[in-house]
Amino acid sequence: MTDLFRTDLPEGYRAGFACLVGRPNTGKSTLTNALVGSKIAITSAKPQTTRHTIRGIVHRDDHQLVLVDTPGLHRPRTLLGARLNDLVAATLSEVDVIGFCLPANERIGPGDRYIAEQLQMVSERTPVVALVTKTDLVDRERLTEALIAVEQLGDFADIVPVSARDGFQVDTVDAVLSKHLPESPPLYPDGEITDEPETVLVAELVREAALEGVRDELPHSLAVQVEEMRPREDRPEDKPLWDVHVNLFVERPSQKAIVIGRKGARLKEIGTTARKNIEAILGTPIYLDLHVKVAKDWQRDPKQLGRLGFDFS
Repeated sequence: MTDLFRTDLPEGYRAGFACLVGRPNTGKSTLTNALVGSKIAITSAKPQTTRHTIRGIVHRDDHQLVLVDTPGLHRPRTLLGARLNDLVAATLSEVDVIGFCLPANERIGPGDRYIAEQLQMVSERTPVVALVTKTDLVDRERLTEALIAVEQLGDFADIVPVSARDGFQVDTVDAVLSKHLPESPPLYPDGEITDEPETVLVAELVREAALEGVRDELPHSLAVQVEEMRPREDRPEDKPLWDVHVNLFVERPSQKAIVIGRKGARLKEIGTTARKNIEAILGTPIYLDLHVKVAKDWQRDPKQLGRLGFDFS
């Protein structure tokens, strides 16, 4: 593996970990993808989209920034919510710098203050950078108001306005976060953009496709698990095809009907969207087989949470 790492490192090369935190749907995943330059974290207008810590690796001439994209911090209402918060807390204790995402198009509320209080307890040992996201959705006057409000929220190492959608100051975010990293050789081989297993990325891409255009109650009740993923044996080497079998779990039969849709139209749409993104990740055509199953009240059942990958222990 050592020959895959860069050997022409400049003096003062830095490498380390940055964690993006914030309320649900504050642009953390979109910013992760923009910094990495590739889709490695799913995005959605629905809250609580991210359920795993996805590491995205940013390679630059003078540094390597490893981004840890966590679930949104929130006051938990279920066992799943509590475990997601525990996951964020554990991540915060292991990184070199924290990026606190606050959307410019929303007023600072109780959720933001709750997170700011949590970050205040670690800010003495870990610098916290406030990232004012979604600046493309506001005018200059509203952005100025947002920046002033963020400045009053806490004592931050830096405050950076950014729009991941149109690329505004994405490079600045990279530069500001990386200056807080320790001097170190690269932590990952050159060209590697994530250390997540392909099965996790595939499951997340299916879930992202399933979250689009459904009623608000469903995202919290949807879990996705890859049952099997393997190359088809009877294919010639120059025309490979992967068989990908995926299960989508919901908590009630009514939710199953939502995912499947009238005469299976919704599930077919999910498959078409997900297959395109999965093929881009795997670099090969796939046959995607989707099945929707009911796992009653899985968010509140420790055994089912463990089976669905939310053990975190």
